[in-house]
Amino acid sequence: MQIATTQRAIVVEKTGGPEVLEYRTDYPVPKPKSGHILVRNTISSINFIDTYFRTGLYPSPKPEVLGREAVGTVAALGPETDRYDLKIGDRVIWLANGGYAEFSSVPAEKTIKIPAGLRDEDVLASFMSGLTALALTQETYTVKPGDWVLLHAAAGGVGILMAQIFKGLGATVIGTAGGPDKVELVKALGVDHVIDYRSDQGTHWTQDVLELTKGAGVDVVYDSVGKDTWKGSLEVVKRKGTVVWFGNSSGPIPPLPLQQLSPKCVKIARPTLFGYITTREEFEYYAGQIFDLLQAGKLKVNIHGIYDLEEAQKAHKDLESRNTRGKLLLRI
Repeated sequence: MQIATTQRAIVVEKTGGPEVLEYRTDYPVPKPKSGHILVRNTISSINFIDTYFRTGLYPSPKPEVLGREAVGTVAALGPETDRYDLKIGDRVIWLANGGYAEFSSVPAEKTIKIPAGLRDEDVLASFMSGLTALALTQETYTVKPGDWVLLHAAAGGVGILMAQIFKGLGATVIGTAGGPDKVELVKALGVDHVIDYRSDQGTHWTQDVLELTKGAGVDVVYDSVGKDTWKGSLEVVKRKGTVVWFGNSSGPIPPLPLQQLSPKCVKIARPTLFGYITTREEFEYYAGQIFDLLQAGKLKVNIHGIYDLEEAQKAHKDLESRNTRGKLLLRI
């Protein structure tokens, strides 16, 4: 198969808003270095972390192509990739960088074959979000039957999957969501109590959580919102409880005096997915769980929209509006 020397890609030359996402048709196709493979992408995922790199919240070299995951077929193999059992033409999903493009050179170690019978869209919509959900519920804090869990942004790409995993583990789940449509979506996932933070009552969500738990608070809070919710998350966690901050959709959390945790002996965590899938064994372990859940029909995937590559600016605007429900994808 002959591979072109240039490709279509979304390139970021400088930090800024969605307008800095530049659609190019002449971007060089990378050559896979040692340990890497070249993937011809068919569909890529848009995650909130992409906006952090775009704005400079997470510093990264420029110019760059955003996109932390994509599905495609193996187009070429670099040196030192034999042990990964990959061959040209294999349908794969990968986690790395550079997914907003027709071709990506990615580490073979973070690439895995997709089992037959699973749709590209379903695998991609559940993969990085699902890996995050599994790692945060198995390692950051081990969710147990009977736990009370508060899940912010329960209608988001990660939230939808986390809610299902929590319920499967026997937890009582309180979810927050913005607007009637999102509330109904979260209820349909089996979440026990849903708080609409955009309603007149929603500004008092901390009071609602404490009332639901009879004043005790929740065992664990999963907070991907950040600036707007971090104080409330600390208010509603129970004595000796845990708060897991894993996102900044409303902005980063300001510096936190550790003394603030003392009265209730609260534990806090600020994990990232890639810290849990550093080794090939860890990556395969969690990826295998996602594939098993999808094949067994135990994971409902919700796709908000599939955008054309040249619509990346619109996709980022929609994501940051916080009006989306589920996953946003880019068709390459």
